[in-house]
Amino acid sequence: MVKIERSFPAPESLAKESQKASGRYDCPDVIERLQKDFHNKCYICEMKELQDPNVEHLLPHKNGKYPQRKYSWENLFWACGHCNGIKKHSKYDEGILDCCKFDPEESLCFSLEEDEVSVTITGSENEILKRTAMLIKETFSLKNTGMRTYTSSERSRLLQKEMNLLYRQLEEMHKNPQSQAAERILRSLLRRESAFAAFKRCYVREHAAKYPQLQQYVAL
Repeated sequence: MVKIERSFPAPESLAKESQKASGRYDCPDVIERLQKDFHNKCYICEMKELQDPNVEHLLPHKNGKYPQRKYSWENLFWACGHCNGIKKHSKYDEGILDCCKFDPEESLCFSLEEDEVSVTITGSENEILKRTAMLIKETFSLKNTGMRTYTSSERSRLLQKEMNLLYRQLEEMHKNPQSQAAERILRSLLRRESAFAAFKRCYVREHAAKYPQLQQYVAL
């Protein structure tokens, strides 16, 4: 999870749909803006180029029980079906970190060690951060159904693939510190818009002594 810059003003359809008895919060203008703002990447697991995108509510509207949440532009997020399904569990009803208002990298550390995803809280803990860390970890590890076993494993596989790409480019830079091509590729891999960016950026920050020239690309 990384910081997202949400665009304003809100899509025009939200105000119109909120006046209807059975209005929609996923009209074409909403979809277009969310896809662009979130770089077509799930804000929770950070998988990119989603084939099953969902318009997800940060705080649930409970089938219209909270209409102000249902049509609020600031409550709508771009997520994959896998993460949205896990987040629907009641333990997440009180919400997770709003990555459009707060930078997750300032409070959370993301890592992959021996195929195990870890999300730890840096500094002071609170319930929102605890729920956020738990949710992100579950999106890679929850395997309580056959389909979730597959979709969680697929995210872990893609994360490992992206991390291996990072490791190879870091090794290339280590062997040839003057390689502009390696640095250019690393700069792209470390952009917040890239897949699983939080994991890659955190790794580079944690190895600042070894890669000082890259710290400018992962600064908070």
